[in-house]
Amino acid sequence: MWSRRRNIEAGDMVILWLTRDAVHPLVVTPGKELNNRFGVYRHADFIGKLYGSKISSRNGRGFIHVLRPTPELWTLALPHRTQILYAADIAFITGMLGLKPGSIAIEAGTGSGSFSHSLARTLGTRGKLHTFEFHETRVNRAREEFQVHGLSEVITISHRNVCKDGFGLENAADANLPAPWDAIPYAHIALKKDRVARICCFSPCMEQVLRTVAALNEAAFSDVTMFETLLRPSEVQQIPLQSIDAVTEKLKMGEVQKEARRLRQIEAAGVGHKRKREDLDSTIDSADTANNIPLLQQDMKHYSQSHSGTTINPLTVVKAPPEVRGHTSYLTFATLLPVASVTLEPRGGDVWQDVWR
Repeated sequence: MWSRRRNIEAGDMVILWLTRDAVHPLVVTPGKELNNRFGVYRHADFIGKLYGSKISSRNGRGFIHVLRPTPELWTLALPHRTQILYAADIAFITGMLGLKPGSIAIEAGTGSGSFSHSLARTLGTRGKLHTFEFHETRVNRAREEFQVHGLSEVITISHRNVCKDGFGLENAADANLPAPWDAIPYAHIALKKDRVARICCFSPCMEQVLRTVAALNEAAFSDVTMFETLLRPSEVQQIPLQSIDAVTEKLKMGEVQKEARRLRQIEAAGVGHKRKREDLDSTIDSADTANNIPLLQQDMKHYSQSHSGTTINPLTVVKAPPEVRGHTSYLTFATLLPVASVTLEPRGGDVWQDVWR
């Protein structure tokens, strides 16, 4: 699955991280150049660099990061042919279906291949993913991507409308992911009957959820549950939190600064003005008070020096956004319990057979 080498070589698929919202795939081809708003980059400059390296442009306009492809990065960078599933839904579905290395899964609707890449990593080389797509152009494009990315042994893609023609499989899969309710009867045929099998259905609206649940009940599925996955990003910050003593000293210092400012105003108001004889005493008092300005400044300097290295305990706070993105779809899960048969032999010699689900 993609390159496992430490260094980039010619022909490797890499992910170019320009910004958080600008992530692009690129096949390293010597002789070609990449031009964007961050500068000019030669493909040959990527060869030999470690994956994850920061590459500066040749004209000095900026830089980019060259990353090793992963299913998560491919989901962000892939060319969109249909609406895709993102990491939140993919992780939730994988966990709820109990998929693991060696499992066999069926996917109805390959689309852009976002979910297929993540499933291929989860199933591993001992597992198998049967994916179906009714649009021939998308089938050919997805098959080409799977071959280039080294997933052909894990993923088998077929051009078929599963809602009308079924999956063409019987008792073959541990998990199934059909889109509409019309495929659920065919999913019942494709799922294994000798072990617990699970199914996940995508529904963009509640009306489709109701029809899906009705179809699951008719097909003898149990444990039907529906979930909606919503991301609520939170901004975490650390705010400096001073001790009570430091705050008290800061308030006192504010009063000292206020007094120093008042004394400077009094001193400035007495310059160049004549005083009457009866105001001589008040002028002398003002002059005496003004002489205290150097002392106040000395106190301020002492406060700054004594609190410059004060240890501040940070307070961690979380800010939630007022609005979040809407849901991508409703996820309906169900379980198909195994069919077990037991042969009972009573004393009379007759054979009874009991079958239950």
